[in-house]
Amino acid sequence: MSSQNLQNLQAIGRLKVHQPTPDELRRLLAAAERNLKDAGVDAISDETRFDAAYKAIMQCALVGMMASGYRPSTSEPGHHQTLIQALGQTLGVKPESWVVLDALRRRRNANDYTGDGVTPDMVAECVAQAVALLRLARAKVGAR
Repeated sequence: MSSQNLQNLQAIGRLKVHQPTPDELRRLLAAAERNLKDAGVDAISDETRFDAAYKAIMQCALVGMMASGYRPSTSEPGHHQTLIQALGQTLGVKPESWVVLDALRRRRNANDYTGDGVTPDMVAECVAQAVALLRLARAKVGAR
């Protein structure tokens, strides 16, 4: 996805121009770190751990989007999908990775809206993807 595509998404109302403060980005990274820590707690259900890891993914994707000068329009449906599909442009994620991330998004929706469960392998994949995105998001904003 090129910067032109981000501009096109802004033109059709999927994205809004946004210039984040450094503190705003730091808070989102800290929240992603907390969610990843929560995802590692074996004493809670796989569904809750998956949710925490997925939330970290979204927070990292939001850091990338905001650091690129935009934020999703949350009044529009599909803002999670928009964040994931823009990861190539915002954090340099390769298409094969965002395909996996989109599958995790669909699994999260199935769990939330139909009660379909998640397996420990799905939790592990979600955590691994969140860890990779956190590394990219930190690099994008120059955080350690």
